[in-house]
Amino acid sequence: MSDSPTRRDFFKSAAAASALPIAASAHAAGTDTIRIGVIGCGGRGYEASMQAMGAHKGVRLVAMADMLWERIHEKRDLLRRKFPEQTAVDDDHCFTGFDAYKNVIESADVVLVANAAKFHPFHMTAAIDAGKHVFVEKPHAIDPAGIKMVRAACEKAKARNLSVLSGLQSRYWIAYQEAIQRIHDGAIGDIVAIQETWLRPPYCLYERKPGLTEVEWQASNQYHFHWLCGDGVPQTLVHNLDRTSWALKGQAPVRCYGMGGRSTLHSAIYGSVFHHNAVVYEFESGVRLYAYCRTIPNCYEENSSFLIGTKGRASVTKGFIEGEKPWRYSGPKMYSSFLANPYQVEHIELFKAIRSGKPLNSGDYMTRATLMGIMGQLSSYTGKAVTWEQATTSDFHFAPKPGDVRADMEPPVKPGPDGIYPVFTPGETVLL
Repeated sequence: MSDSPTRRDFFKSAAAASALPIAASAHAAGTDTIRIGVIGCGGRGYEASMQAMGAHKGVRLVAMADMLWERIHEKRDLLRRKFPEQTAVDDDHCFTGFDAYKNVIESADVVLVANAAKFHPFHMTAAIDAGKHVFVEKPHAIDPAGIKMVRAACEKAKARNLSVLSGLQSRYWIAYQEAIQRIHDGAIGDIVAIQETWLRPPYCLYERKPGLTEVEWQASNQYHFHWLCGDGVPQTLVHNLDRTSWALKGQAPVRCYGMGGRSTLHSAIYGSVFHHNAVVYEFESGVRLYAYCRTIPNCYEENSSFLIGTKGRASVTKGFIEGEKPWRYSGPKMYSSFLANPYQVEHIELFKAIRSGKPLNSGDYMTRATLMGIMGQLSSYTGKAVTWEQATTSDFHFAPKPGDVRADMEPPVKPGPDGIYPVFTPGETVLL
């Protein structure tokens, strides 16, 4: 599905979801059961599991994988309290280690990929190769080589009649849908400039657990190591970049230039990532996108998408348009109900697609938005302008390759004598 559903389709499909028959090819052993397995049991893996089970009573969680045993068992206990009849994960189906994904894929009909973004292309490809439907969290890759793998996997899914759903849930929030549709209909005239902002505290911080190797600890604290998460622009701003591309009817930028670094948060737990980035994207139409992200606590916070046009201004995230054709969203508030939760609705759509035998495929927008984030981060790291052509054709990857990661290997980044991990140096770092 390269375009988001309309508001009318949203309510129609959500209301009909529980009444649809289950396709014989999409579930386990010819029953009404669809088995799901989750790779990565942090916040998004846990929530995606809930939303998958919330989409249909026939969904059963049967396998879980994570770097930490205690995280699996903690989340399994929480899921059992919320979905006691649907959480069917026994101890033999709790898996750890860098090869645990294989066990989850073998056990499930639908694989939820929500671990470190480095592994998303690798694990979704393995699942599709095994004939499984896939939900994959954002960002969908952290480097150009990963995006090539994602594109190929999405094409293979189409050929095999399998669904691939992106975690870019903005496409499923009715307020955003209505705002974007009005923008497409000319409510603000021609778009001239866009500002995308996400300023937030750091994501989850995990202290080192006894007995873990350096690589295992970095993987358990993956949001703070560039070779695992991709850093702030693809990790944080990918939702914003997707909304920009959506508003521009699928346009990709011609080039970008960025800046960033680490000005604070120097302890080891913050790893090797930048803590602020600013990227300017240029489009062939003349539109300029100004994108900002910051991950420092005790600072001003904002998540917004603001568009300036020749006839008005629009805030997609706040749901209003000012100018010649003013408008303000007046529907339900996000998360105010089951059907006002875009995270939930995207799973309703996924399992409806699986049951109906009409696969959903997010490959178009998920690869475009993620690659926009990747090129912005690479520009910030190096201080060089990066073109869309460079990013699209490059085979660059952050070593090691996903399939080569092992617990006992030499880590790609090590702490210095002061215990602090180094970061890239703009003007000196060369990547592409």
